[in-house]
Amino acid sequence: MKGLFDNHNHSQFSFDGKKTSVEASALSARSKGLGGICFSDHCDLYVAPMKASFENLVPEEFDITAQQAEIDRVQAMMDAQGADGFRILKGIEIGMYEDIRPQIRRHLDGHSFDQVIASVHYIEETDPYYGGYYDDKDWKQAYGRYLETIYREMTWLKDFDIMAHYDYIARYAPYPQESVLYKDFSDIFDEIFRYLISEGKALEINTKSYQDYKGRHPQPDPEVYMRYRELGGEIISLGSDSHDPQRPGDRFDCFAEFLRHLGFRWTAHYEKRRLIQLPL
Repeated sequence: MKGLFDNHNHSQFSFDGKKTSVEASALSARSKGLGGICFSDHCDLYVAPMKASFENLVPEEFDITAQQAEIDRVQAMMDAQGADGFRILKGIEIGMYEDIRPQIRRHLDGHSFDQVIASVHYIEETDPYYGGYYDDKDWKQAYGRYLETIYREMTWLKDFDIMAHYDYIARYAPYPQESVLYKDFSDIFDEIFRYLISEGKALEINTKSYQDYKGRHPQPDPEVYMRYRELGGEIISLGSDSHDPQRPGDRFDCFAEFLRHLGFRWTAHYEKRRLIQLPL
């Protein structure tokens, strides 16, 4: 784990980050030997009506100025304590949704970040967390449409660095098929990979996706990463998707070994939107 960056974390500035803070998660990450942490707080300018009715959240955005000022404060504090080069990066996790493309573009254009993570949380006016998306779909339809949505929206957005959790859709699914496998969606995976590779963007391993959840035990598919590498991909980002101070760097040792076994040599992060690769 030593020296690795955790590129996907949430703080008190995310709507669901109240169990932690920039300071608590950064101190935890440093204590575990990580080289840095990025706070990519949630920004979903569209929220599915079903979720809004449950949680009264429209939209899910955070105070970017306040978040970045707090990151600067904690970085200065840690530097004064002898942080040995530990870096706290400024990020955003932008939720892609076709109906609000102009708002997304304006929001990103108005601010500067170290890293921009692109993700899909809401699809077809539903929130998969609450289950509505899966109604009247079999597993292949549900997973396939999600991957197709990621591809469509990221090729529109263009202005991002890391594509997040392609298998988020499997976390809350009701199907026996617990993992999203390359063999079942090879065509759309290849389209996604070719775009990421041609544009110099990172494919994420999101370790939260592989937590046990209500009896489900999803696993990363080695063939996904083997095919990405076969096509020329080598930019891999590790992210814990932490929402509490115990989880930064969660299982990074395991996934670093997973990547080394598949022939990868580097992990990636971005500083001021410039790619930096560090040896595994």
